[in-house]
Amino acid sequence: MKEIQFTDIDGIKVGHAQDLKAATGCTVIICEEGATGGVDVRGGSPGTRETDLLDPQNLVDKIHAVMLSGGSAFGLDAASGAMKYLEEKDIGFDVQVTKVPIVCSAVLFDLVVGDYKVRPDLEMGYKACVNATEKECPNGNIGAGTGATVGKFLGIERAMKGGLGSYAIQIGDLKVGAIVAVNALGDIIDPETGEVLAGLLDEDKKNLAGTENIMAKKYSEKKNIFSGNTTIGVVATNGIFTKAEANKLASMSHNGYARTMRPAHSIFDGDTIFAMATGKIEADINVVGFLAARAMERAVVNAIKSAESAYGFKAYRELNMD
Repeated sequence: MKEIQFTDIDGIKVGHAQDLKAATGCTVIICEEGATGGVDVRGGSPGTRETDLLDPQNLVDKIHAVMLSGGSAFGLDAASGAMKYLEEKDIGFDVQVTKVPIVCSAVLFDLVVGDYKVRPDLEMGYKACVNATEKECPNGNIGAGTGATVGKFLGIERAMKGGLGSYAIQIGDLKVGAIVAVNALGDIIDPETGEVLAGLLDEDKKNLAGTENIMAKKYSEKKNIFSGNTTIGVVATNGIFTKAEANKLASMSHNGYARTMRPAHSIFDGDTIFAMATGKIEADINVVGFLAARAMERAVVNAIKSAESAYGFKAYRELNMD
């Protein structure tokens, strides 16, 4: 088993666009040849596009891109930029008069971080596609991770900086990877060490307070936290899978969220994972499933460790320098 770049997976390109001043952005994962798609939405406050299409009983079984975006529901517009870009390249589902690109999308809530009036739109989504490459995939304050934060149970003032992370592994000819924008309500843990990396800060903003402990103490209070934190990601493989298997792959990948986020899948999160299978080699779904969960786990950790302090939010790196 060796570590590779997410973009080393056959047929996958990744592109980012962001407005650093407004603290928002988007990340596109493109498979021009079409990838068998699946999805699993676990959080209680999702913002998504074309997820019903991925039901195995429905017609289309290939997707051409997934757009991960900030901007809450407004950010779903970024997927239109991907559709425009792919149609111009004659990529999509052939309906005779044109080809309709199948672009799935999920969004996270970052409106309270920068300028809420600026959201990823068609233009930014298109730019992310223009920037798409098979080269190294950067992590941190980029793309959909630009305005991401974590640890918001007691309000945004006590939160820390989240970000975008990726990780991929190869065993023989099999490649499995994950890319994720980490914007969780709760804390982020490295399951390999047990270390709490980021999350809810104490009043002095020098140490971590422990989200689940505080939630437990306030069990009788029904909090109305702004509905939409949300961690959104994609797992990709060069394995050959059906649409039903791709949905199962997305489901198994949520184990990576559960191992790294406390709590995960809350009513205030829209936690979503898409799966993309580019169909190059035969592979066992059980093996790819646990590898995808492991890749997602490491991608979440990489997002937090790569993030830089910004917009008044302290990052993992700075917390560990105090």
